[in-house]
Amino acid sequence: MPLLNSNYTPPLFFRNNHISTIYPNLIRTIDDIQQKRERVELDDGDFIDLDWSYTSPQKSKKLAIIIHGLEGNAQRQYIMGLAKHLNQNGWDAAAVNLRNCSGEVNRLYRSYNAGVSDDLDRIIKHIIDTYDYPSISICGFSLGGNITLKYLGEGRSIPSNVKAGVAISAPCDLHDSLLAINKPNNFIYKNRFIRHLKAKLLERQVVFPDKISISDIKACKTLMDIDDLYTSKAHGYTNAIDYYTKCSSKQFLKNIQTPTLIINAKNDSFLGDLCYPIKEAKENSNLFLETPKYGGHVGFFLPGITYYNEARTLDFFEKSTANPLTKKVFSYLK
Repeated sequence: MPLLNSNYTPPLFFRNNHISTIYPNLIRTIDDIQQKRERVELDDGDFIDLDWSYTSPQKSKKLAIIIHGLEGNAQRQYIMGLAKHLNQNGWDAAAVNLRNCSGEVNRLYRSYNAGVSDDLDRIIKHIIDTYDYPSISICGFSLGGNITLKYLGEGRSIPSNVKAGVAISAPCDLHDSLLAINKPNNFIYKNRFIRHLKAKLLERQVVFPDKISISDIKACKTLMDIDDLYTSKAHGYTNAIDYYTKCSSKQFLKNIQTPTLIINAKNDSFLGDLCYPIKEAKENSNLFLETPKYGGHVGFFLPGITYYNEARTLDFFEKSTANPLTKKVFSYLK
């Protein structure tokens, strides 16, 4: 599908990528949304918590599954902002807390990573078996975007209920994204991620003292150190590079048959050049790529209540649900 032109033009102040990235996380507040938690028991003995919010006055037949990014949860502003916008426009929302992200240490040593499409598959099957949603769409942010794209493209049978996917600020090449985050201009974000991940590992060490040592955790100085020590080993990969190679969604994009939109800002300092799948989008009629000049990482501020990515996600979901995605139907996007 030809690449999409973007009309996103934020106020001058928000054309700075760092302001665009930081403001929604530190300043933005989301009010008037109520979430109800459901614990989904998994077949491996662990659990995942979903935080549901609903359109009113009645539940919808349309559901959005929303997946957070690295060290996020279902209460992050970008998750609740999208859920609220969808709820106000006729969509129920199930916001996923990936394993070990809902405020409680999970039962197993494994946790989550950028490739846990198997967990997304379990969630979708649970929802289809338990509830009446003939139309389900998925939106993943950052790490959650990579999970969404991997799920849609790695060759499994996608239920007919799943109508569309959206990935926001998706690190389609995980190693290239790591290299971008390691650049000097990202030292604040990088150090924050390292602190949070090490704190989580120390919590896990208390529960699994025979699996990981305090000294090994404290010795980690980089994100790759953490992925070498824990993320890769706990999830069956040889090392960090093996994990990045096998879990990067870019290699699966050519196989996507579900209408899917990727929105990656050109000034996103978390994404390297390989994270913009231009060739893949050109060669797959089901894959739409929008690369706004501005937006930072999971930013996309607009004055008012609704952010640009929220409006675009709803628009894409609605059109994917109402019509077959054809070049004619979506010609206005070009």
